[in-house]
Amino acid sequence: MDISYECGPCFLRQAREALDLSTDDENLKMEVMGEIFKFLSVTFREGTNSNSTGSSMHNIIKQKTGCMDPYYKEKVEGNEIAIKYLPEVKKILTEDDSLENYVKIAIIGNILDFGAFTLDDDIESVIKNSLKKDLAVKDIEEFENSLKTHDKVLYLVDNTGEIVFDKLLLSKIKEYDLNITIAVKSEPILNDATMVEALEVGLDEFGELVDIGAGTVGYVDSEISDEFRQIFDSHEFIISKGMGNYEGLTEIDLSDKDIYFLLCVKCNTIARHIGANLHDMLLFKKQ
Repeated sequence: MDISYECGPCFLRQAREALDLSTDDENLKMEVMGEIFKFLSVTFREGTNSNSTGSSMHNIIKQKTGCMDPYYKEKVEGNEIAIKYLPEVKKILTEDDSLENYVKIAIIGNILDFGAFTLDDDIESVIKNSLKKDLAVKDIEEFENSLKTHDKVLYLVDNTGEIVFDKLLLSKIKEYDLNITIAVKSEPILNDATMVEALEVGLDEFGELVDIGAGTVGYVDSEISDEFRQIFDSHEFIISKGMGNYEGLTEIDLSDKDIYFLLCVKCNTIARHIGANLHDMLLFKKQ
């Protein structure tokens, strides 16, 4: 997806956050931020790809600071907090175990920034209040039909913390007797899930774990490995979590795919692109 003017301050916010997590050296932060200004001054143009730009920016930070996983601590804590609340979420689902509720839980995982929460925060209330909201777009009947008609599915995960809630939807999907392949990033980028975090929370209990061969912001088709391309091409049915994967996948020809996007709309650029409102929870089939 192409950048909008609103992506500019978002890139700089992410850069500041990543730098603060990477180093305490204020002089180095100034130097690296200067490099980012130079990079964006050349690349920030109409028609520029958002995921590729974000990926390059974060790679500059990693290379210049020598910190290859700035969000490591946040990822560990995010998974720990999500695991703490998993029993409460399971309890909620016993009261209504509909497929739609499992989808909502997975999307609520996308809403919650577990790295920003503490163990004292009232996450339970956030979850319960979110469950009361209707999905702004819910192609739930089409989704269930796809679960019934396909024999395998490729599930593209997003962030740590939220992957704990993905386990619940994955457990529901297994009731439809599908073979599940779960795709993670091959290298750290932001707080996205890699093989390490996926194994830590037990995603391998629900399907085969594979990596996409890249550590990019969202999905960048030109960066995935040949091995993952074979996996991607061999799957007609795909479930995509989060905005980053949506941004990347909507740039390629998916006419031969039965693909569903599960996400919460967190920025105006995405809202306009989809035709939704900010903070909407969505399950929709790519037409």
